[in-house]
This record gives sequence, C-alpha cells and structure tokens, in this order.
Amino acid sequence: MAENEEPFPQPFSRGMVIMAHPDDAEWSCSGTVAKWCADGWEVVYVLCTDGSKGSADPEMTSEMLVKTREEEQRNAGKILGLKDVVFLGYPDAYLEPTLALRKDIAREIRRHKPDVVIVSNPVRGLSSSNYLGHPDHYASGEAALSAVFPTARDRLTFPELLEEGLEPHNVREVWVAGGGDGSDQFVDVEEYMDTAVNALKAHTSQVDQENAGDWFRQGRISTGKKVGMAYAEGFKRINLG
Repeated sequence: MAENEEPFPQPFSRGMVIMAHPDDAEWSCSGTVAKWCADGWEVVYVLCTDGSKGSADPEMTSEMLVKTREEEQRNAGKILGLKDVVFLGYPDAYLEPTLALRKDIAREIRRHKPDVVIVSNPVRGLSSSNYLGHPDHYASGEAALSAVFPTARDRLTFPELLEEGLEPHNVREVWVAGGGDGSDQFVDVEEYMDTAVNALKAHTSQVDQENAGDWFRQGRISTGKKVGMAYAEGFKRINLG
C-alpha cells in the first residue's frame, strides 16, 4: 500500500435496527435483516417504547401487554437470528425525540458499533389516502438520526458515556425505511421471505395471522417491480463515509 493510500474499508458485518415498537422492524425491514443474519452479520434491534398501548382488548392491561410484546419480539429475533434485542422502555404512544432518548440510543450505538443502522422515516408523508403514521415512528426516527450523528461520534457530547467505557463510534451508513419514492437502496429479499413472514407472525398479539403474510409479500412485490426484483425492500441510503 502506498504511503498516502487509504486502507480499503472492511466489509460490513454489524447492523442495528432502531424502531419505536415491537413489530415495527418486522413490518419495515425483516427481509433485509434475515439476509444480513444469514450472511453472518451481528444484528441488534433497539426498540424505543415498551409497546404498552397496542391492544383493543378491554381485559388487557399495559403491564400484561409489555410482557407479551417483549416475549413476541424475542421470539421474532430468534427466528431471524438476531444477536440481541434492546428495549429502552419509553412509554408507548408518548415518545418524543428528547435528549434523553437520543443519549439512550447513542449508548447502544457505541456499545454494539454497527456499520449500518436502519431507522424509521422521521418525516410524516401525506401521500396515502388511508393511513396516518404513528407519531412514535417519527419521534424514533428523528432521535435515531441525531444519535447516529453527531452524538455517537462526538467525545464531548454526553461525556458520562465515556465514563461507562463507551468510546465514540462512527456509523458508516444509515438506511431510512419507508422512504417511498426517495428510496435508492434496494435489497433482494426473495430467498428470505418465509423467514421474514414467520418473524412477523411471531407478534401474535398484533398481527392478523391469516392475512399478514399476504400483505407483507404484496408490499415487497410492489417495491421489487420498481427495480426488477421479485421481492425487494427499499431504503433511503445515507453514506457517512
């Protein structure tokens, strides 16, 4: 290697998915996660909320639902092959992109040192005529992006993280799920559809077991048609170098 030549970057081997609720990642990017895990990546989920509000059952309590949804998410993680699932435990439905949330996410980024981070789109779109996105999704997306840059990178931001032994970490790429027409990174997930659907169906308290698989597949078929793939997941890719 020449004296001034930059070393060739190491291949990606660690991924992180930061979402608001248990099951968000399965709906958003589980085909991609299944592929990463099959390729030998270490993948960690960071879930911002406790999932304590997502039930219309009058007999259900928030305490019961928290336990149920954590178990469901861990079961989904086993199906996918995740390294770990981290629950930050913020109350469902009340999430805001606070400094506290940003710090908690940055802590996990420094701890697990992902090469690529997948986050929710922090911008509310109005293109759909039959869906309003959950406010927690936008809050988690904004907090996650701010945690990636500059919080996880900068030594002097939240110096107490250094006291915990967590050195700064530079994420190499961010992929924003739900980018719609702005997506420019597409992953061929045809081989991983069964794994992804099984992981989605692990969320038995949230998912229509009869129809969820078909809805999930149709979404990947629609994305795949844009780029000549049978099944694809799309993201807005941000290369941080």
